[in-house]
Amino acid sequence: MREQRSCFGMSSIGQPLLLAISWVLLAGPVVQGQDVSDASPVAVKLQNKDGSWQLIRDGKPYYVKGAGGASASLEDLAAAGANSNRTWGVGDKTRARLDEAHRNGLTVAVGIWLEHERLEKLDYSDAADVEKQAQQVLGHVEDLKDHPAVLVWGIGNEMEADGSKVAIWKHIEDVARRVKQIDPNHPTMTVIAEAAELKIRSIHEHCPSIDIIGINAYGGAASLPERYRKVGGTKPYLVTEFGPIGTWELPRNSFGAVEEPATTDKIEMYQNSYNAFVADSDLCLGSYAFLWGDKQEATTTWFGMLLPDGKRLGTADTMAELWSGKPVENKSPVIHSFSVEGATRVLPESKLKVQLKYSDAENDDVKVRWVLRPEADSYVTAGDFQETPEPIEDAFTNQSANGSHVFLSSTEGIYRIYVFVEDDIHGNAATANIPLQVTNEIPKKEAGGGDAAAVSLPLTIYDEPDHAVSQPYSPSGIMGSTESVRISSNSTDHPKFGKHCFHFAYQNPADWAGVVWQHPANDWGDLPGGHDLTGAKKLTFWAKGKSGGEQIKFGFGLLGQDKKFPDSGKGEIEVELTTEWVEYAIECAGDLSQIKSGFYWSLAGQGKPVEFQLDRVRFE
Repeated sequence: MREQRSCFGMSSIGQPLLLAISWVLLAGPVVQGQDVSDASPVAVKLQNKDGSWQLIRDGKPYYVKGAGGASASLEDLAAAGANSNRTWGVGDKTRARLDEAHRNGLTVAVGIWLEHERLEKLDYSDAADVEKQAQQVLGHVEDLKDHPAVLVWGIGNEMEADGSKVAIWKHIEDVARRVKQIDPNHPTMTVIAEAAELKIRSIHEHCPSIDIIGINAYGGAASLPERYRKVGGTKPYLVTEFGPIGTWELPRNSFGAVEEPATTDKIEMYQNSYNAFVADSDLCLGSYAFLWGDKQEATTTWFGMLLPDGKRLGTADTMAELWSGKPVENKSPVIHSFSVEGATRVLPESKLKVQLKYSDAENDDVKVRWVLRPEADSYVTAGDFQETPEPIEDAFTNQSANGSHVFLSSTEGIYRIYVFVEDDIHGNAATANIPLQVTNEIPKKEAGGGDAAAVSLPLTIYDEPDHAVSQPYSPSGIMGSTESVRISSNSTDHPKFGKHCFHFAYQNPADWAGVVWQHPANDWGDLPGGHDLTGAKKLTFWAKGKSGGEQIKFGFGLLGQDKKFPDSGKGEIEVELTTEWVEYAIECAGDLSQIKSGFYWSLAGQGKPVEFQLDRVRFE
C-alpha cells in the first residue's frame, strides 16, 4: 500500500486562488491568516463515553474529515470542507506545512517515518539501530509538539510487513511510551496496511502506549469497520488512507496490464467507504482520503484527486461534498466513454482511432488534451516513488473534442493513452486512459478484427492472488444495488485453497445485486474482447455461505445478442449454499468462441444481509 516520505513528488502548482474562490460556497469562510508565531499549543485528548470514542480538541469533539498529501494546497483543502491533513514523514518543509495548515484552520496528523522491515535498511533486532531511530522520532516530537496544528503523532506507516516480527511492535511501543512522556497533549498512532488479524492483535498485545490504530484500506475499505471488530479490534482507529481499489487488488488483462477504474467507479468507492466510516460512531475517529495531490503509481492518475497543475477531478468534488454536506459550485466534467476502435493489441507503427464522449454540467468551455506514454515499469510499488514515464511527442493527429488518431511506436511494449478534459476557468478536469500493447505476436483471430483470442485450458479466473500473473477477466461489473455490495478479493477468513479467497457481502434485503468478471474491464458489450474457450467442458468454482441457505445464481455469458459485442454462449445454475466449502460446476455447451463475461453471480434480496465466499474459479 501507500508509503511516502514528506517530500514525495506532488505538485502544488496551479490556481490556488481560483480553486478557493470556486469552492468558497462549500464550507463557508475559510479560517485564514491565523498568526502561528504567537499561537498556543492546542491539547488533543481521547475520550470514551458510554463505549464511544471521540477525539477532544481544545475541549470540543473533533471528527477527522481529512486527506493525505504533503504539498498540494491546504487553502484549497480547507475550502473543500476538510478539517485535517495527513503527512508521512518529517522533513525541512514540515513546519511550513504545519504553519499553512494553521493559517487555514486545519490540523495535521504528523507522520514520522520508521524504516520498513521489507527494505532491510534497519535491523529491528539491533538495539543500536532502533535506538538511533527512536532518537530521531523523539527529536521531531520535541521540535514540533507545541505547534497548534498538531493533531496526532503517526509513528510509522506500513513498516510492519506481514506483522509477524515482534521486535517491530516492541520498538513502536518503546517509542510511543517515550513520545507520551515528552508530549502528553497529543495522542499516539501507528499506521498499518489493512486490518489483518495478526497486526491488530499484535498492537493490542504489545503496544499499550499506542492510543489510535491508523489503517490504510482500499478495495475493502467499506467493510473495514466490520472486519476490524471481527479480528478483535477494540482501540479507536483512524482510516489513514482510502480511495479507489488498489493496483495490487485487481487482475491483469490479457496482455498483463491493469485497467484503471473509471472516475465514476472511483467516486462510488470513495462514497461507500466514507459513509461506512461515518456510520461507525463508536470506534472510528474519522478518515483521510488518498490523495490530495497527484502521484505516479502504475498510472499518472490512479490515486490523485488533483492534476499536477492543481485542477480538481471528480473524486475531489465528491469528497468536498461529503466533507461539507454541500454541492460544489462548479462540477468537474464527466467522461462517459473513452474507447479504441478495434483491438488493443496491435502491430508496431499501427494507427488507431480513439473516441471520446463527455459532458460538463454547466456547459462550460473545456479543452481536450491527449497524451501517450510508455507503461510504468511496475504496477505494484508498495507506494515507493516511481518515475513518471515521459510522454511520446507528436503521437496524435486529427485531434478534436471527440476523438483523435494516434500513431504507435515501432518498439514493442505496453503503452497507455490518456485523455484530459479540462475547464481552465473553474480549475477542474476529468481524465481516463486505455492501456494497449504493441507486439509482433498477435493471435490470428485478434489481428483479424477484434475476435477473441484462443486460450489454453484449464483457464483460471480466480485462485490465490498472484499479481505477477495476468488474469483473464476482471470482477469490474457491479450490478443492481451497487452501493450495497462489499467486495474483498484477499479475504483470509478460512479460504479453501492457499491464504486468500473472495468474500462478498450484500446489505440490502429488498433489492438485488451481482458482480460480473469482464473482459475488457468495465465493458458491457460495447467493446471487442473476450476469450475463445472452445474445448471447455465445465466451469467449476468453490463457494460457501456465512449462515447457510443463501440462494445465488452463478454463470457465464451474460451479454446478449442485443449488444454490439455479445457473449457467444452462456451457462447458469442456481444454488443454495451451505456453511461448508462445496465445489459446483456449470456445464459448457454451444459456441464458446467469444466469452466476454467469464463468470458472474447474482442474488435477490433475501430479507437479511447475505455474505458468502468464493475460491478457485476456472474453466476446465
